[in-house]
Amino acid sequence: MSLRTWEVRLGIVLVASSVAIYGVKYLLLGDVENTYQYIFNALGFLPINVLLVTLILNQLLSVRAKRDRLDKLNMVIGTFFSEVGTELLTILSDRDPNLPEIRHDLVVTNAWTPERFSAVRDRLRHHTCRVTVGAADLQELCRYLTERRGFLLRLLENPVLMEHESFTDLLRAVFHLTEELERRGDFAGLPASDVEHLAGDVERVYGRLIGEWLAYMEYLQRNYPYLFSLAMRSNPFDETASPVVR
Repeated sequence: MSLRTWEVRLGIVLVASSVAIYGVKYLLLGDVENTYQYIFNALGFLPINVLLVTLILNQLLSVRAKRDRLDKLNMVIGTFFSEVGTELLTILSDRDPNLPEIRHDLVVTNAWTPERFSAVRDRLRHHTCRVTVGAADLQELCRYLTERRGFLLRLLENPVLMEHESFTDLLRAVFHLTEELERRGDFAGLPASDVEHLAGDVERVYGRLIGEWLAYMEYLQRNYPYLFSLAMRSNPFDETASPVVR
């Protein structure tokens, strides 16, 4: 190991400082036995010091690393909603016959508390997401998702998302729906059974999308008020939403 590394230099400085301190203590007090006793007492407690410092530092570093990963993950999730998710929610919610039952619960405001978010999530678990689609709707959805296929592929390949199972499931569901729609071609001639099958794929995406959108809104409200402000003004479930600040 090179003596030029900062770790070695720091070690030498610390050891030299300890020697200097004990030397000054001996010169001032002149009590060799007391100095030896103090040194051994300090050495006896050293392993406990190391243990405590290691545990505390490890915990602090783990918390910081987790926060950094969460920030990076939510940056990717935010990109998804900016490029695909929010508009996709608008398209699907417009075709949800049961939307009036949950619309009020999804108009997020600054006044929402963590308890409110949790309560809404609980209600959504008991809500059946329905999407009524016809040939024209499927054609529009196919065009929308196909144009963003490259973006979705890049997201799916992002290793950061592997730590977020529910969002990864959403991406897989969106990508599967995109593949299903791309392979149909002529939607006007599809039998009712196939339309029903595709509607099931759409509803799978819709249900997961609502859950991830709500979680992302809670994250923005807690950490980035200025981003949350725009997200509120772009809420796909709020009929009065407008990006214009009034």
